[in-house]
Amino acid sequence: MTINKKLFATAALLSVVAFMAMSPAPKQEEEHKFQNLKVLPKNITEKKLHEVMDEWNASLGVRCNFCHVRNEEAKKMDFPSDDKPEKNMARHMYKMMNDINKKYFEAKKDSLGMMMKTGVNCYSCHRGVSHPEVVAPPSPQRRGPGGPPPGPGGPPPGATPPAGSPPPPPAPPQK
Repeated sequence: MTINKKLFATAALLSVVAFMAMSPAPKQEEEHKFQNLKVLPKNITEKKLHEVMDEWNASLGVRCNFCHVRNEEAKKMDFPSDDKPEKNMARHMYKMMNDINKKYFEAKKDSLGMMMKTGVNCYSCHRGVSHPEVVAPPSPQRRGPGGPPPGPGGPPPGATPPAGSPPPPPAPPQK
């Protein structure tokens, strides 16, 4: 009987070892410890970081070198460097966008700490241009001699026309 117990224990142990050998090893995700992340989550994945950067590139119509400098000695981009002021401006704009979305669109953060897609984004203002033009609305036109009346309906009721202007048309009859 002791032989059966030993045989059974040996067979069980061998089957566990064989089963573990056949099962694939769990994939270890490559851990990238990105340096100098100040507004993006520290635990951001490489895939998510590239998605964010691609979105910013498209929204501003720029390439990586707009915010990042090239290390000529290493012959590659120096992504952690803060040498370009555009990179710091991008951080300020990203925080502003998140604040707007949180305050006015009640946006929540996802599991990485990234603002979920609601409300405004970089493209809302930039529209593919790195430095969107800030344009003041045109000033309202005043009615002068021979000039067009302001707005679609003319002057407001009871307004006094400027001196030298033609008299207003008669009012339509009341019914």
